[in-house]
Amino acid sequence: MKKHKFTYEKSGVNIKTADNFVKFISNISPKNKGNKKFKNIGGFGSISNIPKNFKNPQIVASTDGVGTKIEVANILNKYDTIGIDLVAMCVNDLIVQGAKPLLFLDYISINKINLKKLKSILRGIIKGCKHSSCELVGGETAEMPGTYEKGKFDIAGFAVGVVDKKKILDKKNIKKNDLVLAIPSNGIHSNGYSLIRHILNKKKINLKNNKFLKKELLKPTKIYVKDVLNLINKNFINGCANITGGGLSDNIRRVIPEGLVAYIDLTKVKTQKIFRWLKQNRIDDSEMLRTFNCGVGFCIIINPRNLNKVKKFFTQKYRPYVIGKIISGKNKVKLNGKIDWS
Repeated sequence: MKKHKFTYEKSGVNIKTADNFVKFISNISPKNKGNKKFKNIGGFGSISNIPKNFKNPQIVASTDGVGTKIEVANILNKYDTIGIDLVAMCVNDLIVQGAKPLLFLDYISINKINLKKLKSILRGIIKGCKHSSCELVGGETAEMPGTYEKGKFDIAGFAVGVVDKKKILDKKNIKKNDLVLAIPSNGIHSNGYSLIRHILNKKKINLKNNKFLKKELLKPTKIYVKDVLNLINKNFINGCANITGGGLSDNIRRVIPEGLVAYIDLTKVKTQKIFRWLKQNRIDDSEMLRTFNCGVGFCIIINPRNLNKVKKFFTQKYRPYVIGKIISGKNKVKLNGKIDWS
């Protein structure tokens, strides 16, 4: 009787397919193409230079994912934007401390490698890296049968940036009477999707047949790197906050020093159609504010005399506008008034 032979492939892991995906990454990555001396992609670790124009370079690192937005991508079978989200969620955190993104790594874990799906995700990651002027230097793709259901996967990103010690955006730079400016979001970005999916399920909304939601729910997170770094290089920013999970209050609070308060006038917040749609689904204002960005993707805190100079760095669509100011007090953030959802 012939004995059954156990193989890795029979357990659900195909090393050859994974190797083909690595070759694809190596060929499509702009910074590695044609570099015969050393290729980061496919090695055990990546090697990168620290830029020479930093006198006292400090390394800043961040990691994030896109949450259950990937489930929306699965429903719509559309994966070309969540890679941009992945990069954005990491690099937008780096610039809060004034860091210039240098390199990015991704981690993809999946039930079974689907080259078409993974290639689409990777193209988005490379696009996100291009928008933020950083290099995709490596990553990991793990085929994990039994851990994920059929067709299910997760992605995580890791970004490293550098900032000169004198350019670090420290809380102590923020002063009384500074202005708090909102830079518009590109929609929902990548937070609150578990609540959104709950609404879709409860209302039995067929996402594939809803033109408005199909477009809105997979809009990639806006990358603020170039605009914000330009302002930092001009010394126009005293502080800033990436508005992600926790909304305006929780994220701004993280950068406000003791003894000062960011007084936010919610009546000045310019929201968007997708948030008005969400609000119509019986979500309290407080829940909206702590779950979604509500139209404010990023906040910068500046000296009032720099207001007009700062606005000139942006296109009309993403031009910052005043939503508050820094005052004396406790608790670091005070939200006043209500957003107009009409």
